[in-house]
Parts: sequence; C-alpha cells; structure tokens
Amino acid sequence: MPIAIITGASRGLGLALTRTLSAAGWSVVADARHDTDLLGAVSELPNVVAVTGDVTDPAHRTELITAARKQGGLDLLVNNAGALGPSPLPSVAAVPEQALRDLFEVNVIAPVALTQAALPLLRTGRGVVLNVTSDAAVEAYAGWGAYGASKAALEHLGKVLGVEEETVTVWQVDPGDLRTRMHQDAFPGEDISDRPLPESVAPGLLGLLAQRPPSGRLRLADWIPADTVSA
Repeated sequence: MPIAIITGASRGLGLALTRTLSAAGWSVVADARHDTDLLGAVSELPNVVAVTGDVTDPAHRTELITAARKQGGLDLLVNNAGALGPSPLPSVAAVPEQALRDLFEVNVIAPVALTQAALPLLRTGRGVVLNVTSDAAVEAYAGWGAYGASKAALEHLGKVLGVEEETVTVWQVDPGDLRTRMHQDAFPGEDISDRPLPESVAPGLLGLLAQRPPSGRLRLADWIPADTVSA
C-alpha cells in the first residue's frame, strides 16, 4: 500500500486529494491545524491517519514523518497547507511587514522544512514531492503580490530540488481557481459559485501518479484520467 502525507487536509483541495488517494487504496497521513475539523473530515475514510498540528512547528513536522514511517515509509508528500494573508488582499504598497513574514513562514519555510525531513524516506522509493502552487506565482495580479511571491519562492525552491534530487520527482502543481474557503477569502462578498469544486480536479493526482511525468510545473486539470467523471 503506497503512503502519502497531505498537509491542510481538513477541507478544500487537501481533503479532496485525501479522499481521492484513500479511495484508490493509499494510506494517507492527513494534517491540519484543528483537531475537530480534521477528525470530522477524515474519520470515516479508510487507511487515513489524522495528525493534528501546525506545519510551522518543527515538532509537528517530526510527528508527520514518524506517522509515515510507522505506516511503512513514504511515497508522496503533498505540500498543500498554506495561507492567503490579509483579506481583502492588500496592494504591495500596503501589505503589512508582519503579514508578509507570516506568509513566507507558512507557504515557504514550513513546506521546505517538511520536505527536508521527508527526503530520506522519499529517496529510498523514488518518491514524489508535490507543491501546490498558483498562477499568482507566475502572473501579476493586483492584490496578489504577497501571496504570489510566497508561491513563486516555493516554486523555485521546488524546481531546484527537482534538479538536485536524482531519485525524487518534484512537481509544482497548479490546481486552478477552485471553490474553496481560501478563494472566497480572496474575494470577500463576491459570488464564486462559478469556480469548480476541488473534487473536480482531484483525480488529476491519480493521472500524475500513473504517468509519472518528470519534475516540473503542471496543471492538475490536465492530468485527470479520461475515464473519470468530473464532480
């Protein structure tokens, strides 16, 4: 049974990916900050171990690696947990310094540190690191400077890691605009019901794992298996 760690798994894309892997026979170590939310989301999913904590906490990152090791190793790390920053989104001229520091702590430092801790397990089985990114990392959208900069930093670190690691594949995966709480926070008061649900693109992970493209930047929707019916 292959084993994955998915951060930010209590809702949104993280939960959709957890459900997808669980249904496909994977063992998943699921992370989120709030115990009630995480257990309520994954308690009935087979082969899912819930480990509550904050990915910015080194002790919690150790707990995630320990949980994976107890399951038998690690084949896939999904760095999905992230923060948007202040809402409404501020301009670069107005973004608070502390908010920018906090974004980089959550969106860059934490996933890189977790990846570093996971590499010894991933190297033994030609594992995969999947960094969830955004088009805001490569496009200039007003208001998205702080968040986009943090995702751009994560992307570049992931790209370099993919060059450095001979036995580990590193994907920067853009899920597209989805109907999630974070996306709603980015557009307070607006109707985002036209965005697809995370469940509609989550099967793309199965396509990626089946075809195993080389390290690089990918769109999740492009890898949905042809026989999958979108939600």
